[in-house]
Amino acid sequence: MKSNQLTARKKPGYYGDGGGLYLQVSKYGTKSWVFRFMMNRRNRDMGLGSLDTFSLKEARERAREYRKLVADGIDPIKARQAKRDEAAAKEAARVTFEEAAGRYISAHSSSWKNEKHRAQWASTLETYAYPVMGKLPVDAIDLPHVLKVLEPIWIEKPETASRVRGRIERVLAWNQG
Repeated sequence: MKSNQLTARKKPGYYGDGGGLYLQVSKYGTKSWVFRFMMNRRNRDMGLGSLDTFSLKEARERAREYRKLVADGIDPIKARQAKRDEAAAKEAARVTFEEAAGRYISAHSSSWKNEKHRAQWASTLETYAYPVMGKLPVDAIDLPHVLKVLEPIWIEKPETASRVRGRIERVLAWNQG
């Protein structure tokens, strides 16, 4: 396989360097790297980034890594997306309960018709849940944390405890996506 075939290009089109690496020049003059490969008898194009961001040497290295995946029968586009999804999940897990609850309330409060209900959502979580688990990452919250929130109010205010439990469950489930 020939490689290192690129020279400076200005006209729109695809210019091959070899090994599936192409420089794509758009009709607007922007330049980006593309890795072309075949997977399951389909031609696929995978963007590798802008020429302004990645040098030819870096693009060649990226294409080489993706060729290895193709050789192992792994779709590099799906592999890259899985890696992004994993990073997003880790980031979501670092969100504190208080941040997650704030996001949940912002996302859903417009659908709550009763103003009192809206205010109670924030108020009950601030009063009961945040002191115990507000600063904890969502992925660290488990049953003992929830029980620590509910036990002090369960006997005297069972209706409030039930609502707080439901609100905690909704926030946690919503944050997990």
